[in-house]
Amino acid sequence: MTDAAAWGVDPGYYDVRGQWKAAPKATVDALLDAMGATDGPPPGLGQDNPVWVAKAGDRVRVDGPWTLTTEDGGALEGEGRLPRDLPLGYHSLQRASDGRHVRLIVSPGACHLPPDLRAWGWAVQLYSLRSRSSWGVGDLGDLRRFGQFAAEGGADVVMLNPLHASLPDLPQQASPYYPSSRCFRNLLYLRVAEVAGAAQAGADLEKLDRQGQALNRERRIRRDDIYELKVGALETIYAGFSGDADFERYRSAAGPTLAGYATFCALAEMHGGSWRTWPKAVRHPSGSGVAEFQADFERRIQFHQWVQWLIDRQLRAAGDSIGLVQDIAIGVDPAGADAWLWQEAFADDIRVGAPPDEFNLDGQDWGLPPFDPWKLRLAGFEPFVQTVRAMFAHAAGLRFDHVMGLFRLFWIPPGAGPADGTYVRYPWEELLDILALESHRAGAWVVGEDLGTVEDFVRHELARRNVLSYRLLWFEPEPPPEWPAQSMGAVTTHDLPTIAGMWTGKDVERQRQIGLTANEEASVELRRRVRGWLGVDGDAPVSEVVDGCHRLLASASSMVVTATLDDALEVEPRPNYPGTTTENPNWSVALPIPLEEIEVDPRVRRVTETMAERRHQ
Repeated sequence: MTDAAAWGVDPGYYDVRGQWKAAPKATVDALLDAMGATDGPPPGLGQDNPVWVAKAGDRVRVDGPWTLTTEDGGALEGEGRLPRDLPLGYHSLQRASDGRHVRLIVSPGACHLPPDLRAWGWAVQLYSLRSRSSWGVGDLGDLRRFGQFAAEGGADVVMLNPLHASLPDLPQQASPYYPSSRCFRNLLYLRVAEVAGAAQAGADLEKLDRQGQALNRERRIRRDDIYELKVGALETIYAGFSGDADFERYRSAAGPTLAGYATFCALAEMHGGSWRTWPKAVRHPSGSGVAEFQADFERRIQFHQWVQWLIDRQLRAAGDSIGLVQDIAIGVDPAGADAWLWQEAFADDIRVGAPPDEFNLDGQDWGLPPFDPWKLRLAGFEPFVQTVRAMFAHAAGLRFDHVMGLFRLFWIPPGAGPADGTYVRYPWEELLDILALESHRAGAWVVGEDLGTVEDFVRHELARRNVLSYRLLWFEPEPPPEWPAQSMGAVTTHDLPTIAGMWTGKDVERQRQIGLTANEEASVELRRRVRGWLGVDGDAPVSEVVDGCHRLLASASSMVVTATLDDALEVEPRPNYPGTTTENPNWSVALPIPLEEIEVDPRVRRVTETMAERRHQ
């Protein structure tokens, strides 16, 4: 009989109310089947472990003689214990006893965290931040300009929604949390006019520019139209691209992961749909037809590499204007590039989500396939390494969405809903050590989005690893001055009511309209708590409540706090209503005014002045 606990499958869990919920036997059986579990122990343990993760200064014991090749190409030989002073990084250890090669990862053990960190910034849904020069969607040119504006107002950072790449087809995926790849970025965010060679494209590009700017006339973001315009414009510019030394350096540094991603994009343009339905010869990166395809479509594959290089350059320029806090989604589209590139590391037909909580009474099914913890280990954790490393590029910080997923993820079996899911355990110590190593190398701090059902030891362990906790005014029972210092504070998030939506009751009303089960009791309690904290009457204007909430936020003990433009501009709808797809235009509504007006809006100025007071506290 298979030992479910040995394979990391929990028999049940304590829900947000502290009540035990046993997992159905059918659920446990389905999850074990997805892992290919046997009656024996999971693969990759003991002498078969393909990767060792150690902290700097650890005494690592090896039976017999060994040879170590360090990441920089150095070579060491010895017998028994490894030296304590091994450099941080990814090394290759060969044991003479059996000739096996082991990946040895040496980590600092804790993430980078400046001791005097006390910052504030704006949390921005970049797609919604449009200027009059945008092509219907906020782009990296807008981000650079907003970063300059924010910095002039005293802000230290801008926290972004995930900029992950979507599938290269129509319809374009609206959710930034359902990406084709977390290692690369969405071409919709490119400012085409600032691409080298754009000026030489002439009349064709001028026409596209007019069409793109015309999309700003309505607040609904038309991603499909924008995608077609930008791809057309980029193809016109690329026709005149004859090479660049910086491009070659970028390609070399990104290596096989970029080559694989670009190959996937070219294949997806040809075959469409999920890669599982493609011709068998190209259904896998090592398929018999992939090399021939790469030779036949070299120029198109290079186009997709070139686009990523352009995005990287514009992102770097935006990061020069202010510190950027990137956001990493918890998973990827099962039909996308990462799932094709590393398909052996994922659990087939499983989706991840979250059990019911007070703001999502039905639970959540995110439709994302999880990494299989055992297959990820057999891959030397390389998919995780590549993903985290990519997200630290040009970043001052990294928000790790649903950080509890490094410890355990809520798996939902085929044909079931969130009510029938249960948790699967992950090798959290090794994953946190890798995160710490990449954070250390990037010189960027990490905040873990630890909202929802969280085990007690998780927050303690994250704090020990220098990962900031995430504290929200909407969730915390205590006022901001009593929040832990090692945290990032905010009023709300993209999945929760805005200040205006909460105060006017429009958020509950909208939930009813789109068929969600609104927790009206929690909404009433939240409004009561805010009234008490701010000392305002129930009929106080929204502007007074917005200003009061930000005064509270500015007083937080948290090392970092972020305000949202949605709240500053008194926007009522949330960016996203979890549990909906077509019922609501999630992730698809621009801010009510363009960037040029945001820069002079008195509401934004008031929030800026309030948040800047943190420097004097």
